[in-house]
Amino acid sequence: MRYISTRGQAPALNFEEVVLTGLATDGGLYVPESFPQLSHDEIAALAGLPYHEVAFRVMRPYIGDCIDEQTFRDMLKATYASFSHDAVAPIKQLNSNHFLLELFHGPTLAFKDIALQLLGRLLDHFLGKRGEKGVIMGATSGDTGSAAIEGCKPCQHVDIFILHPFNRVSEVQRRQMTTVLAPNVHNIAVEGNFDDCQAMVKASFADQSFLQGKRLIAVNSINWARIMAQIVYYFTSAVAVGAPHREVAFSVPSANFGDVFAGYVARKMGLPIKQLIVATNANDILHRTLHDNDFSKKTLLPTLAPSMDIVVSSNFERLLFDLYQQDGAGVAALLESFQQQPTQLDAGAWSKARELFDSLAVDDATILKVIADAYQRTGELLDPHTATGYLATEQCARDAATPVITLATAHPAKFEEAVIKAGFAQGAALPPHMSDLLQREERYTVLPAELAAIQRHVAENQAASA
Repeated sequence: MRYISTRGQAPALNFEEVVLTGLATDGGLYVPESFPQLSHDEIAALAGLPYHEVAFRVMRPYIGDCIDEQTFRDMLKATYASFSHDAVAPIKQLNSNHFLLELFHGPTLAFKDIALQLLGRLLDHFLGKRGEKGVIMGATSGDTGSAAIEGCKPCQHVDIFILHPFNRVSEVQRRQMTTVLAPNVHNIAVEGNFDDCQAMVKASFADQSFLQGKRLIAVNSINWARIMAQIVYYFTSAVAVGAPHREVAFSVPSANFGDVFAGYVARKMGLPIKQLIVATNANDILHRTLHDNDFSKKTLLPTLAPSMDIVVSSNFERLLFDLYQQDGAGVAALLESFQQQPTQLDAGAWSKARELFDSLAVDDATILKVIADAYQRTGELLDPHTATGYLATEQCARDAATPVITLATAHPAKFEEAVIKAGFAQGAALPPHMSDLLQREERYTVLPAELAAIQRHVAENQAASA
C-alpha cells in the first residue's frame, strides 16, 4: 500500500512513513493511492465478530508489511480492551429506522478514543523499532487533545504537546487534558481560537528546525491512521442493521470532516452507503459548501458545540482530491483561492458530491431544543454535537426505507453547560472513573497565539524531558 499527497508534489510513502510523517512536505494530506475492496461475502462475514477482529480485517490492507499480523492483532486487542463496553461501539435503536452509534465508551468519553488509543501504540511501535524519539504536536477544539494524551501518556518514545484555545473548551474537556500529569504530557492554552492553534501546528510541520533534529509527529486527523481506525465502526454498525444485504445511511456531526471521510472511504471499500449526512453547528462551512457550493471562510462563532467551532475544515481536502480525480495541482489551486477570497468547487466535482452528501447547520437555540425533544421521545440524553446529527437525520434522510445511523460522538457529561441549558438542571453524571475529575490538580501553560512563543516552549520542554 502506497500513500500519495493531495497536493501531488510529495514523495509516495508506505504506512509506517505516513504515520510518522503526518502532513506531506508539499502541505497536502496523505491518502491511499487506491482503496482496498471488501467483497459482499467478506462484509457479510463480519457479522458477530468481536470489534478488534473486524478492525483487523478492515485495516489490514492499509498496513501492508509494516507490521506483522500477530503484532497488529495484539495491538488491536490491547487498544480496545480499555473501553467500558464490550461492543466498543454499541448501537441503539431510536425509532423504526433511526439508530444511534455510541462512540463514547473509551477512556475520554469521545469518538476520538477509537482512533487515538491505537495511534499512540502505532507511534511507539514504529519509533521503538527505529530507536528514535519523537515530539507530537496537536491542536484540539476539545476532544482530540484528551484522547491523544490518554493514548500517548504511556509511550516510551514521545513527548506530546497539545494546543487548545484558552477558555473556549468545556471545563470537563480541559480537565481531561490538564489533569494528566505524566512527564511526557504538555498542555498549552493558546490565547486564540482553534484555527489559530491548527495554523501554528501546520506551520511547525512546514519548518521543524526549532526541534533541532527531532521528528515532529501529528496526531490530529491530518494523520492517516486516525481516518483508518474510524472506518471500522462504519462497518460494524452497518452490518448490525443489515448490510451488505441492504443499503444504509449515516449522519455525522462534523467540522473538520475526518469522521465523515472515514465513512466515505468505507463506501469506497464496498460498504453499501446510500447517503452521508453532514451536521454542523453555526460554523457551517461544510454545510454551505455541500449545499450551496459556497466554499468561503467566515468569522468563527463560539457555540454550545465547541468541538465543531472550526472555520477551516482541513480534512475536506481529502474529499476534494477524490472529487477532483486525484488532480493535486487543481486541489492546491482551489485551496490557495480559498485562502484569498470566497470561491466555489468545480461544478462537476460539486455535483458529484451532491449525489452522496446532504447537510444541515444547527444553531445553539435549536441544539437545546433537540436535546430536550430527543430525550422526551427516546429517553436518550444527547450531547450538543450528537444533537446536530440527530436533527440532521430527522430533516435530511432521503429514504424512509433506508436505516440511518447517527454517530453519537461524545458523552453528554462532557458538555454540562448545554445539558443544563436544555432543561436538565442536574446535568449528566460523569462515569465512575471520572467522578473526581473536577477536583484533580491541573497543569498547563497559557501562551499568546504567536508561533515563535509556541515553538520556543515546545523546544525547551521536550529538551527538558528528554
